[in-house]
Amino acid sequence: MITASTAAYPANKNGCLAVAKAYSAACDNNKAAILAVLQQAFSSATTVLEIGAGTGQHAVFFAPALPHLQWLATEREAVCATTLPWLDEAQCDNLHGPISLDVSATPWPDEALSADALFTANTLHIMSWSSVQQLFRRLAALPRLQRLCIYGPFNYDGEYTSDSNARFDQWLQQRDRHSAIRDVEAVQQLATEAGFHLYADHALPANNRLLEWHRDS
Repeated sequence: MITASTAAYPANKNGCLAVAKAYSAACDNNKAAILAVLQQAFSSATTVLEIGAGTGQHAVFFAPALPHLQWLATEREAVCATTLPWLDEAQCDNLHGPISLDVSATPWPDEALSADALFTANTLHIMSWSSVQQLFRRLAALPRLQRLCIYGPFNYDGEYTSDSNARFDQWLQQRDRHSAIRDVEAVQQLATEAGFHLYADHALPANNRLLEWHRDS
């Protein structure tokens, strides 16, 4: 759940007007465990493209902890104002954004072309399946991309990994019929078609996973 603080923020240097600073408890959950995986997975990366930065809490936590790379935080244009306050407050030299990016829209911003790694959290179950498919088609076309790290809940062989995930999925589909917890096998097929192989399936607390793909050489 995202809540807004009482703090309000002015427009940034690009003229993007920020809304009240928002907070997502989901972004704080497991962030240290996620970072431990990213430190290994992105050890040789130079530029990370984050899809669906949301409030920006992940970006401001991960970027300073990974000073060897540039972190590009992206969001849909309608949500960028929510991301801005956290990024502006962080004042982190290797953190950039929010950059407007809609996975279903073309073209993607030029900044995406420089990415050799991708991170996204709690997005695949929010997107429609057609948007998930479009995401992987676009990732296949990014020339430098070598690593994918995707975090969230997933099903295996069509089965939930916990009762809480089953309840969460029911809530998702009541909220939006296009949203759903995705099957790992279906996502893996998209990744394979995009030229990536599953390198590791990391189990994280609270029935979440972090799937790490490497591009086939």
